[in-house]
Order: sequence, then structure tokens, then C-alpha cells
Amino acid sequence: MAISLKGDQEITSAPTTKSKTLRINLNSDIYGTFAEIGAGQETARNFFRTGAASGTIAKAMSAYDKDFSDAIYGIEEDKRYVTQPRLKKMLGHEIDLMEDRLSRSKHPDKLFFSYANTVTTIDFAKQFKGHGWIGIRFQLDPLEEYNEIILHLRFKETDARLQQETLGVLGVNLIYGAFYLNDNPKELVKSFYDNLSNDQLEVDMINFSGPRFMYVDNRLMSLQLLKNGMTNAVMFGPDGNNLLPAQVLYKKNILALRGSFRPVTKVNMDMYEKSKKLFLAENKVKESRTQVIFEITLSNLSGEGKINERDFLDRAELLCSLGQNVMITNFQQYFKLVEYFSEFTKERMALAMGVNNLIQIFDEKYYRNLSGGILEAFGKLFYRDLKVYMYPYKDQESGAYINTENLKVHPRMKELYKFFKNNGRLINIDDFDSETLDIFSRKVLKMIVNGDHDWEEMLPEGISEIIKQKRLFGYSKTRVKK
Repeated sequence: MAISLKGDQEITSAPTTKSKTLRINLNSDIYGTFAEIGAGQETARNFFRTGAASGTIAKAMSAYDKDFSDAIYGIEEDKRYVTQPRLKKMLGHEIDLMEDRLSRSKHPDKLFFSYANTVTTIDFAKQFKGHGWIGIRFQLDPLEEYNEIILHLRFKETDARLQQETLGVLGVNLIYGAFYLNDNPKELVKSFYDNLSNDQLEVDMINFSGPRFMYVDNRLMSLQLLKNGMTNAVMFGPDGNNLLPAQVLYKKNILALRGSFRPVTKVNMDMYEKSKKLFLAENKVKESRTQVIFEITLSNLSGEGKINERDFLDRAELLCSLGQNVMITNFQQYFKLVEYFSEFTKERMALAMGVNNLIQIFDEKYYRNLSGGILEAFGKLFYRDLKVYMYPYKDQESGAYINTENLKVHPRMKELYKFFKNNGRLINIDDFDSETLDIFSRKVLKMIVNGDHDWEEMLPEGISEIIKQKRLFGYSKTRVKK
């Protein structure tokens, strides 16, 4: 059954917050509850103020008191309230009440929904700007299972009242998008910033689920957040679902490997295994408190002028199959990546990279936009005792292995390079696999496209089978050379 748009013909204005709430209020089939914790009842207030809300709002509540909240939704194991599990409990509880208290025979065409948020706004000292979870569980057909959209936001404004108003507008955008833009998830994501700007908030995680979103790849939705400038970093796990970076990285030791992974090769995995071994040997680094990140920059994804979403998903597919957490970022410069990690942890950090990336780090041209130049960048990059594990490169002419001992940097950078090397910040990966050093992703990709089957031996176990089975990176069985 398609959504009835009773009264919609009267709505002709631009999608302001008021026009969105009025369109929903005039649709007699949309009916649900609002449960908001931590920042007032700002979303429900927008619907009340517009008028005609009696046909939309079954109940609006705010269980501010922790004991009342626990009595209604249960107690979380970690005793926290601004979490995704808490939000999902709120959504589920309110939908169950709707189904239990309202007769389907009396309301055969009603499309039930529950909207919820659990939020903490800026603290009194203005040190922590606040964050929150918001979501909606909703029907698009009374006989269908429920769909769900959940997202995480971080406030940027420094005034609690402004943050509350921002949350209210975002909530309206989410509810409106769920009912009227569900057939175009990319536009739905973009609509979150209707009547808002990225100076007010950051949306850094989103997940879609339910029958109407069966074919939505949540990793692709993460990419939309980056493309739309809603956040600077997104993360997804081996199951393909999006993860909240702050949650995954909180108080963790972090080892990051940047690459194109187009496709992931034996060299990539050797670098991962050997750098991880070195990192775990560091003082106070325990494996149980360590997170390894395979990171791809947005600029790497848009190397041909625009982002190729199919190519992005191909890379993601392989890294996920290897059980890795993948992060896509807007941080072209390493010091910005380290700064980002430092928002969530004070523990040890390390970067694993090849020769070319290390040379770029010591190239002044990448820091011309900084008032303090390369010294400012290095202060941010190395101030937390960061270690760089360097994977060697084999010079094809001389046959020599290039590492930190014989690496050539610009003459002006020699003393700076020597300083960090002598202070144990630049560490060689010595037990590398010399048999795989001449494997490069771009070489493998060219072989796949040209139909040269020798590429299969250059990839980790099982990866070539996935590429062939799913026709990744332009693989075609008909082009394979005999």
C-alpha cells in the first residue's frame, strides 16, 4: 500500500521545518509517539506548534529522571544513557505499546512510528559540546514489518538552547525523510541538513534496516555523509554495518594503515601483520585494548575526478572479508588523522606506511596552509609519542632495500628527519616478506582488467575467489587469458 497523501495537495511551499511538520500532520495515516531524553522535547514541539498534531502524535514523553527512565526501558549494563542500545530499547518499547494499545481493526490504515532521541547537550564548563543518538522505527504499509533509521550526531554549537533547537529541526528532517524520501536514501541523508548547516552539527554514523531498505548498503550511506560534508570520518565493520568511530576508538591503542587497497594485496597484509607485531611489543599496548584501522582517504576514492561508488564497494568488500574495520576520512594529511584519533583516546598510537608516504610526510609543500608550517604539523603528529613503522621498498636498479637508514629526504629536512629517527619515532619493519615487495595494487588492478590470471597469486588467500565470484574491479571471465 502506498502512503496516502491526504491534504498533501495543499502543501506547495519549500520544505521548511514548518511545512514538513504540517505535511506530516495533515496525513491522517501517520501516527506515532515521541520519546526524547536529554535536550527537551524539541522535535515534538515543532509538530505541536504547527497545528493539526492531534492526528499525528499519540504520545510525547520525556523520562528525564534516571530512575524513571530505567523503570520504563530497563537498566543498561554500562549504566550509560546516551547510547545506541538505549535508543533501540526506546524505539522498541514505544512501538510495542502502540501495537498493544491501539486496535488494528479500528485503525487498519494507520502507519505507526516511534521517534526517539537520547542526547547530552554542552556541559556547564563548555568543555564537552555534547552528542546524541536519534532514530525512527516506522511502517510504510500496515501489513509490513517496521523499518528503522538510526544516526549519531555531535553538536558544534556552544549554547545549550541552540543545540536543543538544532536537535528539533534534525528530528523533523528525519521523520519527514523516513515517510517521504524513503525511496531515495541518498536524498534522505542529504535532507538531514535541510534548514541546518554543518557549523551546527556533525552526523558521523547512520544505519538503515527493514524491508524497504533491504537493498541499501550502509557502507554507501557512510560515504554519503562524507561526500555531503556532514563528517570527516566514517567507519564500518566486517559485517558491513556502520560503526561509531568514537565508540570503537574510545580509550584504545590505535594502529592505522593507509592505502588504496585497490585491491588489498599480500604486501598490505604483510605490512599489517608485521606492524601489529611491533605495536603489540610496545610498552603498555595490550591486544585487548588495541584497534587496527585500515584507512582510505576520500581523495584516494576520487582520484579520477569523482567518486566511483562501485569501486569503493569493491574495496570495502575485500577488506570486510578479511575481518577488518575500515575507515574512510577527509584527512589527506597524517597529522589531521592523528588529531582526530586524539579526540577519543590518550593511549598509544602508531602508523604503518611505505617509503613513498614517509617521504610525503617530510615534504614541506603539504603544510603551506599552516601558519607554523611543517613544524606545526609535526608537533601535532608526534606529540603523543607516535611511532611510524616503515615498510621497505626495493630499488629496482640497485636491488637495495630502502628503509629509514638510507631514505633520502629534501636537504632542508635532513636534520628534522634525523631527529625523529634518532629518537625512536621512525622504526623499520625488518622481518618483511621479500618475495612480495614487487606487488603493487595498481599492477594487480591492471592485470585483472586485462584478463591476466597471474594476479591471483599476488593476493591474500581467498581474495581472488571473491573477486571472481562477485566480478569486482572489472573482472570478466570472458577476458581471462588462456
